Amino acid sequence: MTDPVGRNRLDEEQSPYLRQHADNPVNWQPWDETALEAAREQDKPIFLSVGYSACHWCHVMADESFSDDGIAEILNEHFVPVKVDREERPDLDRIYQTICQLVTGGGGWPLSVWLTPQGKPFFVGTYFPPEPRRGAPGFRDIVESFAESWQTDRDEIENRAEQWTRAITDQLEETPDVPGEAPGSEILDQTVQAALRAADRDHGGFGSGGPKFPQPGRIDALLRGYAISGRREALDVAIDALDAMANGGLRDHLGGGFHRYCVDREWTVPHFEKMLYDQAGLAPRYLDAYRLTGTEEYATVAAETFEFVRRELGHDDGGFYATLDAQSGGEEGTFYVWTPEDVRELVPELEADLFCDRYGVTPGGNFEHKTTVLNVSATIPELAEEYDLGENEVEERLEKVHKALFVAREGRERPARDEKILAGWNGLMISAFAQGAVALEDDLLADDARRALDFVREYLWDSDTETLSRRVMNGEVKGDGYLEDYAFLARGAFDLYQATGDLEPLAFALDLARATRREFYDDEAGTLYFTPESGEALVTRPQEATDQSTPSSLGVATSLFLDLEHVAPDAGFGEAADAVLESYANRIRGSPLEHVSLALAAEKAASGVPELTVAADEIPSEWRETLASRYFPGLVVSQRPATDEELDSWLDELGLDEAPPIWAAREATDGEPTVYACEGFTCSAPTHDLDEALAWFTAGDEDDA
Repeated sequence: MTDPVGRNRLDEEQSPYLRQHADNPVNWQPWDETALEAAREQDKPIFLSVGYSACHWCHVMADESFSDDGIAEILNEHFVPVKVDREERPDLDRIYQTICQLVTGGGGWPLSVWLTPQGKPFFVGTYFPPEPRRGAPGFRDIVESFAESWQTDRDEIENRAEQWTRAITDQLEETPDVPGEAPGSEILDQTVQAALRAADRDHGGFGSGGPKFPQPGRIDALLRGYAISGRREALDVAIDALDAMANGGLRDHLGGGFHRYCVDREWTVPHFEKMLYDQAGLAPRYLDAYRLTGTEEYATVAAETFEFVRRELGHDDGGFYATLDAQSGGEEGTFYVWTPEDVRELVPELEADLFCDRYGVTPGGNFEHKTTVLNVSATIPELAEEYDLGENEVEERLEKVHKALFVAREGRERPARDEKILAGWNGLMISAFAQGAVALEDDLLADDARRALDFVREYLWDSDTETLSRRVMNGEVKGDGYLEDYAFLARGAFDLYQATGDLEPLAFALDLARATRREFYDDEAGTLYFTPESGEALVTRPQEATDQSTPSSLGVATSLFLDLEHVAPDAGFGEAADAVLESYANRIRGSPLEHVSLALAAEKAASGVPELTVAADEIPSEWRETLASRYFPGLVVSQRPATDEELDSWLDELGLDEAPPIWAAREATDGEPTVYACEGFTCSAPTHDLDEALAWFTAGDEDDA
């Protein structure tokens, strides 16, 4: 009888990460019923390896261990080896990363987990060298040991698996039997205080060592805290972080966009992979800083990030690809680094000197093989003084070098691109493009957001069942959508509506939010689970309350529900949001930085959602200029038709029986665009002056003081 797992089946998969392992001698299986049933029937443990296509150490472990015939023989004989792309299956990654963090104190990729045939973990780690090295056990020794102990110490293994599974369930699935009182508006100050304590005052960002990750959620909290309290320290720490990332090696100074993280405290050398979600998280923070400070450089960083996403991650028909690899030509970073000789071959001597001094390109380099990762090492005024040139001339000469080096770099072997289009990550990017359209007054950014939303909706949304799929690649749709897919995409759609006043994205946001409540909300537990109720049953049903490399899907969904409650007050969004905040009240208070998205949602719930209702067929250009220039965290801009007669067709499209309070009795007056400002249960008088409406919010704060 043919063994269903007797060969490597990854050649049948679309995921680039899985296909990278299709030629391994290991008989890799995708996570599917064929593999799981084989493990149960053959009574073999599962070796689960989780990674993603741009992961550097995943490549290393594949080259060292998974290409080794001897190791493969052991895995194939004694285990069912399973490969998972964490970008396709974040639920599995979340479950088994949790036990890795609980047991080892850390996590990451590649994630290596040994499971019983029922999926219960009994040993876990990340990267293992093939042989023992620097105190780390060798992978070969581990697989040989568990091949034997599965036969000789089965009871001990299964006992540990039960204990670990209970620990995962306690951590991810259970909510308090007695909810607490949701945090009040003071939670924002507590979050800011925690972020200030964690700040690196010497080098920017957070933490006292490396690696350094972007942490856009913390920066968001600091900027919001400054806007509300006026506490300068919060702004300074946020700006220090933004400057460190924009000037250091995290940013691609030639092509725009950001790498995933830096390996050192000083932000000098990155891990070179580029993730869609990092661009989506960072660009809005630079837009916020631009609005708060008026510093044009922040607008430039955001605009160049959007241009990078368009150029490098954009699908021709709309939508955005997932990642760019760290490696090209088998080595990490070679696409991005330079030597002085590289520069001098391309531009005249003076321009080469300016560029090398500007970005720290030296003969010794700061990376492997005496190459240099570009870091801003001298300011324009410093270069102008040193070379006795005007600042404008320095900038013009540097711009010419930028163009020449960018063109030359395009001729290098490019990093591989993972062309999965993920619903959730696209939602984050759609939101960022929508925010960019407002702050930069760029209609093309709104067009990009529309095209992406249309693409994802066409391929991944089933309007008959009102369910969302996870990803599409090469026309193949795969996987149930998770909470992050529904919540992030709904947030992107709602932000696009706010940027444009278009009805269609608002209707889609409501469809997604209603489906989110139906598929993920558990009234008894008072939470939104990460996996849909109708989805695959795993060893536990996880929640995602903490912010990781992407925002907490629980926090994003809760915040979105608070916004949409005002559009669809009978949909139960507010009730679900309140329940989540009560369930997580103690965890949010105890660790606001880990739960920053939930903390910001709690502050919104306590303080109220500031709303601008705009009754107009089109927002006047001077109003757009005002909205572009003002930083107003949490503000909802809700455009509606000028007349109630026109509004009726909107209500039909949105499935609403009557106009919600945010729109009711708020027509345009005197035939002119009219704006209403509201917060809590209080509203301003209608006005044709946007500045007057915005001043009403500030006046209310002063009255409270």
